[in-house]
Amino acid sequence: MTHRLTTTSPDFAAAFTALVDARREADEDVSRDVAAILKAVRAGGDAALADYTRRFDRHDLSASGWAVDPADCRAALDATPAALRDALELAAARITTYHEKQKPQDSDGVDSAGVRLGARWSAVDAAGLYVPGGRAAYPSSLLMNVIPAKVAGVRRIAMVTPTPGGAINPLVLAAAQIAGIEEIWRVGGAQAVAALAYGTDRIRPVDVITGPGNAWVAEAKRQLYGVVGIDMVAGPSEIVVVADGRNDPEWTAADLLSQSEHDPTSQSILFTDDAAFADAVAAAVERQIPALSTHAVAAQSWAANGAIILVRDLAEAMPLVDRLAPEHLELAVDDPEPLFAQVRHAGSVFLGRMTPEAVGDYVAGPNHVLPTGRRARFSSGLSVLDFMKRTSFLSLSRDAIGAIGPAAVALAQAEGLPAHAASVALRLK
Repeated sequence: MTHRLTTTSPDFAAAFTALVDARREADEDVSRDVAAILKAVRAGGDAALADYTRRFDRHDLSASGWAVDPADCRAALDATPAALRDALELAAARITTYHEKQKPQDSDGVDSAGVRLGARWSAVDAAGLYVPGGRAAYPSSLLMNVIPAKVAGVRRIAMVTPTPGGAINPLVLAAAQIAGIEEIWRVGGAQAVAALAYGTDRIRPVDVITGPGNAWVAEAKRQLYGVVGIDMVAGPSEIVVVADGRNDPEWTAADLLSQSEHDPTSQSILFTDDAAFADAVAAAVERQIPALSTHAVAAQSWAANGAIILVRDLAEAMPLVDRLAPEHLELAVDDPEPLFAQVRHAGSVFLGRMTPEAVGDYVAGPNHVLPTGRRARFSSGLSVLDFMKRTSFLSLSRDAIGAIGPAAVALAQAEGLPAHAASVALRLK
């Protein structure tokens, strides 16, 4: 039964608030378990990694090998069907082109007081990439995480991925070859994140860790933030579609299910001002689910977290969309610009009827690693900047310190910091 809400209903405010506040993260309280894993890896290093791999991934690292041989990546790419290889290479090229435009510029100048001021950008030395190997393997996510790091100029990229039974998805290896990754470790879970953060005898530590994972991986990244940088703490996937009645309901249903099929906790919401279209989309969703190979997950997700919201006009939907701050937002209308102008909180926006969210997952160019769980209110998708940091610099002449130094002395004295004041005042004499 599709969840239906109508803004004219007396109980709409309470029902929509419940939808906004719904907790869709995994039910397990994983914090304590993750803390124990991090502690064990920090203390036990490689031995702890090998133990967790035997327990969780059911294979012996000493037998399968700790690292993937680069020759295996080359072989996987060579064995990839031509059309699929072309698709991966097209995606890589477009992602690279888009992210190259994100590189920040250094600044250097002299202000009116004669003070030289500027900033210099530089890449982190090493980045760690987590690639899932459980429910599904996503070569597209590998490209989305590696390419911004490469564009930023990161010298070393270490990839970790769980390999249940010792097996690894050949498409992931093919994407790794295209992306130019040479360091791949057969470890996963919170223990792999710990190894990247703390380092072991085999795995050198990194500065930033990015990439999607399950609840344990997300919690490990959250607990290790500060030891390393992270991209974000990601939750279940989301899509909001704002559509009028001139859309094909089959298209809209497919767009909604494109996120429902990710995970039972994913969320898909349609806003429309056409009741007949709402009915048609609901019926189309029910028709399409059984045909999906992912039907069990999609059905569970749609039943638990899907919703269709009828509004008086589409402009009424936009403040509601902002409250949801969705990961993905489709504006499926002839002229999306007026609605787009009202959007303040969304990870990525897809404009017009011919722009399905799924094209952004693969070949459009912008990054598909996006904030979830209403975090688009204060954060952005993965970018080149996540792998860079800014160092400011300044240089004062005798005249320049004479111009601004007395004010610094006054402020230091007012804050009760005499050594601060003296370090400036001595240069003024």
